[in-house]
Amino acid sequence: MIVTGVCGVLAFLLLIGVSSQRGFFERHYVWLFWLNAAVASLLVLVIGVAAVRLVLRVRSGKFGSRLLLKLAGIFALVGVVPGVMIYGVSYQFVNRSIESWFDVRLAGALEAGLNLGRATLDGLVSDLSDKTLSAAGRLSESGGMPQPLALERLRVQLGARSVDLVNGHGQILMSSGGDTSSLTAERPSEGMLRLARVAKVASQLEGLEDETLAMQGQARIRALALMPNADYRLSSSSSGERFLMVVQRVPASVVANALAVQAASGEYQQRALERDGLRRMYIGTLTLVLILAVFAALLLAVTLGNQLARPLLLLADGVRQVAQGDLSRKPMLASRDELGGLTRSFADMTAQLSDARAMVGRSVAELESARTHLQTILDNLTAGVIVFDAQARIETVNPGAVRILRLPPEDLRGRKLDELPQLQPFAAEIMQRFEQDRPLRPSVAEASLGLGTEHWQDAFELQLEAGQDVLTLLVRGAKLPQDARLMVFDDITEVVSAQRSAAWSEVARRLAHEIKNPLTPIQLSAERLQHKLEAKLEGADQAMLVRSVATIVNQVQSMKQLVNEFRDYARLPSAQLKVLDLNALVSEVLTLYAEAQESGLLRAELAPDACAIKGDATQLRQVIHNLVQNALDAVQERPDGQVLVRTVQVFTESGEVRVLRLNITDNGPGFAEKVLKRAFEPYVTTKTKGTGLGLAVVKKIADEHGARIRLSNVHVAGDDALAVVGAQVSLSFSKFSTAAVDAGPADKPA
Repeated sequence: MIVTGVCGVLAFLLLIGVSSQRGFFERHYVWLFWLNAAVASLLVLVIGVAAVRLVLRVRSGKFGSRLLLKLAGIFALVGVVPGVMIYGVSYQFVNRSIESWFDVRLAGALEAGLNLGRATLDGLVSDLSDKTLSAAGRLSESGGMPQPLALERLRVQLGARSVDLVNGHGQILMSSGGDTSSLTAERPSEGMLRLARVAKVASQLEGLEDETLAMQGQARIRALALMPNADYRLSSSSSGERFLMVVQRVPASVVANALAVQAASGEYQQRALERDGLRRMYIGTLTLVLILAVFAALLLAVTLGNQLARPLLLLADGVRQVAQGDLSRKPMLASRDELGGLTRSFADMTAQLSDARAMVGRSVAELESARTHLQTILDNLTAGVIVFDAQARIETVNPGAVRILRLPPEDLRGRKLDELPQLQPFAAEIMQRFEQDRPLRPSVAEASLGLGTEHWQDAFELQLEAGQDVLTLLVRGAKLPQDARLMVFDDITEVVSAQRSAAWSEVARRLAHEIKNPLTPIQLSAERLQHKLEAKLEGADQAMLVRSVATIVNQVQSMKQLVNEFRDYARLPSAQLKVLDLNALVSEVLTLYAEAQESGLLRAELAPDACAIKGDATQLRQVIHNLVQNALDAVQERPDGQVLVRTVQVFTESGEVRVLRLNITDNGPGFAEKVLKRAFEPYVTTKTKGTGLGLAVVKKIADEHGARIRLSNVHVAGDDALAVVGAQVSLSFSKFSTAAVDAGPADKPA
């Protein structure tokens, strides 16, 4: 600080000395220059040392060093910015003051003279350009090639030195006047020709560069104007262009005055160079003062930074501990100023953060427990649960949904439902139901979960793949906050099938009870009428009576058969499951179709060493008989008809038998689409004389055995699409027995 004060006083004395004595700078220039350089070097060295020390503290990671660096930068900025502003103002002031020491009016007069001379010359050049352009237009209006007399007359009118007619290549076609000392006129430059083509006229002042030539009368103005084409014909070549070039001398008085003003101005500028040294002295002194100000600002920054950093270090250390997770009670300053209050507030805040963290920990634990509980519930739900986000993408899916839809979770999460080809029709119906505005009054549980009032419930049919069973899904949907959507669905295919089977059983029971009793009296009455009246009638009447009675008896027998089938369907006894050999049971039933086997219409491929299953031999005989008979009926009109009956064993990865499957395949017309959807319902058939109870009985027996029955069409690739070439019925058994097969006649037929 002492060095700074001494240097400041020295700079002040230098300013006073320079201002009071005009010759002071010239006499003491050398030692003043080196004195300024020495002081500046000393200050730069001190500032550099302080900066290096501060940078080393920052790099070593010493606590509080960055805060000191920031404070030093702030104070330095506060000191430097005003200093630079003052320096700029002083610099301008010095320049203007030194300028005021010279004769400003003379400089202004010289500058005005120069400007006047330039304006006069520019006016002469512009005037000649206008006159030349006008003359070119007049010559062009006369048509044809101008005569030498016209050029001479034009030169006299313009008072020009020479007037020339120039072609597009700059060659002189015709000339009037000119310099008698030269045999050929001077050609225009290529630059003037290009400029004249673009701007119609070009002009330039020549001869003022050399003062000697200018005083000898060589200063001139050259103007070049493009002559318009009077025939209005455009030519792509420049050989058809013509230019009028006019050269005019600059008056000798104008040249003399311009050169005189220029010479006087140059001499004045030469003499004014002596003031540059004085300007440098003042600027150097101001620069020294600026360096002193920066040095003082830096020292003040370091000093005040240390004083401010002491109380702030305590807060910084506390903040670092909080960042590391230490929320213990922090020390406080005893002072009553703002910094002391800040440390006390920080200690209170730390205590509150500690309490809040403990509360958040408990809340997170409770939330995680609730989430785990909810996830456990979702994982164990048999129903499928899918949550869609605002963009209709699947956000959450539980194992129940994966099981029902038969798709892996990775194919569902993050995708839209309609992006899966097998779910597109189902997705369209679901999204349509979500878009319908059908608010219902929510239950108490739904209101507590925030499900709102927009939820719905509907049943949908879904076929995942061609040939597979059609699933009946009971779907419930609800809108969640933030445009999310919830879908809960159950596979009620078996429930619907059981309900339909129960309903048809009740219908069959009532039909058997209500219709069977009147059939016998009807048949007996018809036969009695025939017996009483046949002898009394003759001819056509007798024949009509016989035909009518026969019709009544035949229809009564058909109705009895139908009623018996309904009765058997309604009163199907429960299966008595015993160990039996499925291959032997199939072979026994196929003996009834020996003629079809001999003709090649029916073939059997039975798996060797097929495992024993648990089943009711009587009911399974009926199943095999119904399926084989249906297949034979489907191919009876085909000359190449064929029915294949085979048993297949499906093994697990461990080598154990998972499924024993009975397949009956034919190459008939296949199942109709509507039959595939409701094939196991009573009275669904494509036969003209069928009752539609065969497959219904088969399905009921399969359910009794815990077996799965599937109907599908056999396809081959055609020209445009898959063609149906037959049908297949598959019956899969999964109840096995490791015991020996019972040799009784009821369980293992001979």
